[in-house]
Amino acid sequence: MPCVGAFLPWVEEGVGAIATQAWVNMNLGYQGLELMRSGLGARTAMEALLSQDLGRGRRQVVAVDRESVFGFTGQECSDVKGHLLGDDFAVAGNILATKSVLDDMASDFRRSKGEFGLRLISALKAGQEAGGDRRGKMSAVLLVASPKPRMYHDIRVDHHTEPLRELRRIYDVCLGMEEVEPTDDERGEILRLKVRRVQK
Repeated sequence: MPCVGAFLPWVEEGVGAIATQAWVNMNLGYQGLELMRSGLGARTAMEALLSQDLGRGRRQVVAVDRESVFGFTGQECSDVKGHLLGDDFAVAGNILATKSVLDDMASDFRRSKGEFGLRLISALKAGQEAGGDRRGKMSAVLLVASPKPRMYHDIRVDHHTEPLRELRRIYDVCLGMEEVEPTDDERGEILRLKVRRVQK
């Protein structure tokens, strides 16, 4: 699908992250974060929403907060399908080339260290190398919520023959820029972003 970044990921710093896919229900993301913001854990919030969703058999959703991880794959989702949950992460997919796509993503994330966005890209790469979506590839997204947001925390590739490679290229371009902290006079101008290219 093109433009997966427009409807699949939902994140809020200090609250949690949700991914809704297969037959996407964006309310699972929007309302899920709202419930989690009010104090419900990821599992409780998502179970409550899915219990009221008449199309839940076609949904796939994973959610993570500071204390819990949740995953759901409806029986009507297209095979190969499933999700895997770790202590602090979730991977999910449907219409996959093989079940090893999920295993390889989870293994890669467990092994990885360093900047969180790069760990996510690495896990996506592992899934792609295991076969990814059996229909092919078209778009990719990286969305990270952080108390110190960076340009490389929010990247979308909406339509490309090699979306993951392009996502990583953009990530590296952003990493090659140094974000400058605002001066006291500029604090409060939340739309101002000053950058300068890092000299190598």
